[in-house]
Amino acid sequence: MPHARISSSLLAALLASAIGSAAAAPATQAAPDLKRQQAQISKIVAEVSPKRIEAYVAKLVSFGTRHTMSETESETRGIGAARRWIKSELERCGAGTPLQVAFDSHVAPVSARISRPTEIVNVVATLPGTQDASKERLYVVSGHYDSRVSDVMNYTADAPGANDDASGTAAVMELACVMAKYKFDATLVFMTVAAEEQGLLGARHWAEQARKNNLNVAGMFTNDIIGSSRADNGKVDNKQVRLFSQSIPATKEMSEAVRQLVATGGDSDSLSRQLARHTKEQGERYVKGFKVSVIHRADRYLRGGDHMPFLEQGYAALRFTEPAEDFAHQHQDLRTENGKVYGDLVDFNDYDYIAKVARVNGAALASLALAPAAPQGVKLRTDKLTNDSTLVWQANPEPDVAGYRIVWRETTASDWQGSKWVGNVTEATVDLSKDNVFFGVQAVDKDGNVGVATYPMPQR
Repeated sequence: MPHARISSSLLAALLASAIGSAAAAPATQAAPDLKRQQAQISKIVAEVSPKRIEAYVAKLVSFGTRHTMSETESETRGIGAARRWIKSELERCGAGTPLQVAFDSHVAPVSARISRPTEIVNVVATLPGTQDASKERLYVVSGHYDSRVSDVMNYTADAPGANDDASGTAAVMELACVMAKYKFDATLVFMTVAAEEQGLLGARHWAEQARKNNLNVAGMFTNDIIGSSRADNGKVDNKQVRLFSQSIPATKEMSEAVRQLVATGGDSDSLSRQLARHTKEQGERYVKGFKVSVIHRADRYLRGGDHMPFLEQGYAALRFTEPAEDFAHQHQDLRTENGKVYGDLVDFNDYDYIAKVARVNGAALASLALAPAAPQGVKLRTDKLTNDSTLVWQANPEPDVAGYRIVWRETTASDWQGSKWVGNVTEATVDLSKDNVFFGVQAVDKDGNVGVATYPMPQR
């Protein structure tokens, strides 16, 4: 088995090294330029248009209500008209590209939030990957296009849903139209889902089918309430977005993998946390001056989103949401009381802000779909008492893998603090104590695209 050994005399110096830095490797295994921005990703970010996003939101609002149980026959009002327009718009902008647009539907029975059997229809646009070794790996991004007012069962009143969640739907549509013109190793799935307000029904159906069909969903983002930069106290914050990320799954019975995470202190190294680190790094790299604030919980109190059914199926899934919400403009009947306007109206959205969030999504999705997959079978040797650390892993199947790098952070740190390029090997020893830091292993391709890190399980 190929083996590389890295040493350093000072732990502090190693921990201070920039995540993008690469250590000296054998001459035949030189590190790609990990600091260089990828031209394709930069172009995608630059092409995201606030004006198109605003037009998408305005069109969605024009349907009056998009309540899950609203009108389906009209061409101008209700959820049926909305979903047909979304599908036709994605088909229009994807014409001449490989983008595949389809309805994904099922009938939901009567339940607490469904008063009659109702067809739930997601609009799904798939951009197939072009690399044989990667095309079965999927990255999903969603927004929900249904809307509601104060009474979740009121399906006749006007429910514009400009922020919740025409903002997320418009961002996903814009990303699909921009990214369809480019090629990616892995497959991208752009979804606008229905019945989020009725209990996450559209997303749950797709996630359950994905698990049933053994789809390799390597990561999922939902964009829900990303429309406003103004909080309920009037404060404007257009320089950050919240990214909610679950730790270990909150289930009654732990899987062996989760048990090992807990046993080794890696409860902040779940699949979703690793995806969040990657998303923060790439989003802030390509969208300058904009912060991705990772929140270490699945979602806000009393709320939920379409990432949660994916978490339930064991997939890595995250939620994007604006920094501080104005609840007078969510889930409200349209009215004015004491001079205060209530309702989720287009006037309260900030379209430049939505575009920034969309750009973060685009940068993260593109980097994920261009990079190799997270390495498999990553182990940390614990069979001997040593002050250094040896990691082993399986070789990635992608033909363009240039090699691997080991990343680490102090046990109290959230983000990777140090990294070492180790070349195209499957074992490496680092002069750092396994007792003092958390490690990860990332695969890197020849263009410098870096994949998500994998946390090592102990090997005795």
